[in-house]
Amino acid sequence: MKLLDDLRSLDRNNIGGWPKSVKTFFTVLLFLLIMFIGWYTVISDQQNTLNNLSGKEEQLKKEFSEKQAKSVNLEALQQQLDEMKDMLRQLLRQLPSKTEMPELLVDVSQTALSAGLQQELFQPGTEVPKDFYAEKPIQLKMIGTYHQFGSFISGVASLPRVVILTMHDVSLTPLNPPGKGAEPAPNQLLVLQGTVKTYRYLEDSETGETGNKAKTQRPGGQK
Repeated sequence: MKLLDDLRSLDRNNIGGWPKSVKTFFTVLLFLLIMFIGWYTVISDQQNTLNNLSGKEEQLKKEFSEKQAKSVNLEALQQQLDEMKDMLRQLLRQLPSKTEMPELLVDVSQTALSAGLQQELFQPGTEVPKDFYAEKPIQLKMIGTYHQFGSFISGVASLPRVVILTMHDVSLTPLNPPGKGAEPAPNQLLVLQGTVKTYRYLEDSETGETGNKAKTQRPGGQK
């Protein structure tokens, strides 16, 4: 081909004397090189930005659709939320109040005695307020049979107020463990020892005080 022959016979020291076909070839090559560099440095970045914006646009459209669906059902959702709050208040009211708590602790202790349990320790601790309820730990140590403990739990469940006893670090062990390989006696005495927690609901005034105390606390638990 003539172009290849012209390229082989080029005089690098006499660019002005190059054949027209060679000049046209290098002009087109230079133009394509400039176009490639321009696309790589400018258009490529803009294209990446466009793709990112397109993805963000789809995400915003999806969020808009979700929020629009919620706004359409806002009244129904608000009504449902109010109903759930009313149900929560009713459930909380089934827990003992502050004034009922001392009497309730006496009822729990009397229930244990009625079941035939021997109480060696029944010591209520300091009450710990939470968001909308308060928990009261009770350290106890009771001795009785398996059936007596069952009667105690059944009696607590039948109290007029809802009493929730949460076992925390509680152990139930035989008072006098039988020898190795021996069968346990039917009326084997057991020792229930540890801490249980019972709960009551906080009055509206108490929840306000609890929130104010939390706001006045600094990081690290300092006031």
